[in-house]
Order: sequence, then structure tokens, then C-alpha cells
Amino acid sequence: MRHGSQIDPPNRFDAARHEADLAHFEWDQDEIADASDRRVEYLTDTSKSIVSQNNSPDIPFRYSVNPYRGCQHGCSYCYARNSHEYLGFNAGLDFETKIVVKHDAPDLFRDFLSNEKWEPELVVFSGVTDCYQPAERQFRLTRRCLEVALECRLPIGIITKNALVVRDLDLLREMAALRLVHVNLSINSLDPELARVMEPQTSVPAARLRAVKALSEAGVPVRVMVAPIIPGLNDSEIPAVLAAAAEAGAKAASYTLLRLPLTVEPVFFEWLHRTQTLKAARVESLIRATRRGKLSQSGWGERLKGAGEIAEQVQKMFRLFRHKYGLDGPFPEHDFSRFRHALPRTGQRRLF
Repeated sequence: MRHGSQIDPPNRFDAARHEADLAHFEWDQDEIADASDRRVEYLTDTSKSIVSQNNSPDIPFRYSVNPYRGCQHGCSYCYARNSHEYLGFNAGLDFETKIVVKHDAPDLFRDFLSNEKWEPELVVFSGVTDCYQPAERQFRLTRRCLEVALECRLPIGIITKNALVVRDLDLLREMAALRLVHVNLSINSLDPELARVMEPQTSVPAARLRAVKALSEAGVPVRVMVAPIIPGLNDSEIPAVLAAAAEAGAKAASYTLLRLPLTVEPVFFEWLHRTQTLKAARVESLIRATRRGKLSQSGWGERLKGAGEIAEQVQKMFRLFRHKYGLDGPFPEHDFSRFRHALPRTGQRRLF
């Protein structure tokens, strides 16, 4: 099993911390490697709701559905790692190996959409962890939630970096014909070796581009997200990624700049120094140059794009090549006029 993290950073909410003493294994690298090679555990989530809300002014949607907490993809930079600390786990190996599964997600989603007081708005899958991570192959919760959305004619967005999304092409094709779906596929490098260590359990770049092509040919609007851009590591690939996205049929493109909130920072830098030893110092320097000397910013407006000369150069380069490859035009609008509330799980129909 390949993991992005090889550490267990302390949970910031715990009063006590535990550290493994590996001093007596100092010369036994196989033993040390085995200690960080953990099997994935699937844990049951008993939440009574599935639709989350946010009021962030730099997030373009209010409602989201996350069938899973934690993510097997293992991206060291993932901003969602901190969310696992609320569950009593850590943002390192726990985030990748203790996957919390919301088995009732489709029923809870149906309950939410049966509330006649709710006015239809865009619901995004997933706002936090990836709804098409490997767990979806087994549990199929995202697909079942999509079936509910299609039944209700609810416009949705999908954010993923896994080519597994094409498994549900039958549903997505039908939803696209009704102007009910957009897919946002993350591709931040075309280098298969870099992608394999940077995002160890997700689809290789070529597979993601094939997914863009398959979705586009089926009439599904696709936006490619170059996310995150890591200065000094993958920023030079922006032109090539956008060219490949356009050739595959993407209609739009966006980007975010790397940010390292709270416990994400030690996980990322452990990964960076372990896998990109010769580049690590320069990458850290450039990250600080985009974050006013810090490693992260939480303020609205800057947290996704950064600040300073380097951040401006990234933004200008992205806009230039996005325009060159025709990825800055209008994106098809969703059609909210078709929405109909779900029938309650009791099966009782409404009088009107």
C-alpha cells in the first residue's frame, strides 16, 4: 500500500501525544517502512444528515455532500486532512487509512430533498474528500446519491481526481442532457512519476485525461482544475496541462495555489523532504513568497490564490494559457426549473 504520509502528527485537540520509538530500528529500513504501511480500515458513520453548508465567500457553492471522511488518495497537501482531527484521528496516516463511510448517505440525501421548505440550489459532490476515492468502488454511495439527484432533477457539481467518475457515465449523460451536472476534474501534472508520489492512490494523469474525453464526448461539461499549483514543483506544467485539457474536450479551467493550514504543514513537508530532497528548500522558499512569508493564509480572497510577485506570475501565466486554449469561455448554466422534491421514504405520495 502506498501512502502520501509516513507520519502520525499529533492531533491538535489531544492533551497527550504518543510517539513511536523507532531508535532501535534505525538501521532496519524495512521495519520502519512496514510501520507506516497500514491497511485501510472502513469505519461506519452514524451521522443523521448528509448535506453540509458553508458560508465562505471564496467558495462558489453553499451545499455539499461528502459520502466519506478521510481519503485513500493520500495527497500530502490535502487541505481536508485537518478535518480528521475532529474525529479523534490524526491528519497523517489516519487520514488515509481510517476511512469513515456514511452508509446511509443516499437515504439521508433523499430525506433532505423531500423537505418542501428547501428551495433548490447547487449541491456539490464532494466539498471535502473525494467522492470517487477507492472506497467508492466497493460502497457505491456516490452513485446512489446521484440516482437520487437525477430522480429529483437536482443540479449538481462533482469535484474529483479519479477516473472512476466515468463508471457513472450512464447517469451523468442523462443528467447532462437535462443540464443538471458539471464535472470538475483535478489534473495538476502530466508527469506520471511525480503524480504517483504526489497523489499515490489516485488515477494517473493519462487516465484522468481519458475521463475528460469520455465525459466531454457524452455531453457532460468538464472543467479541469489545476489544483494545487505548488511553486517550484509543478507550476511550470501549467501550459502543458491546459493544452492537454483542451485537446481532451474540457470547456473551462481553474486553479488554486498550495496552502498548508495547521497540521497539513508537517505532513506536506515530511513528504517533500522525503520525495523531492533536492527541490525541497527552493519549494519552501517559493511557497513563503506566495504567502507573505508564511506557509499558509486563511483570509478570504488570498487563501486560494496567494499574494505577492510569484503568485501574480502564476495567475498571469494561467490566464494567458487558459485564454490561448479556449478554456475561459462561459460554462453551461444549470437548469433549476426541473427540480421536484423527493418522495418521503415512507412512500406516501403528496396530495398536491
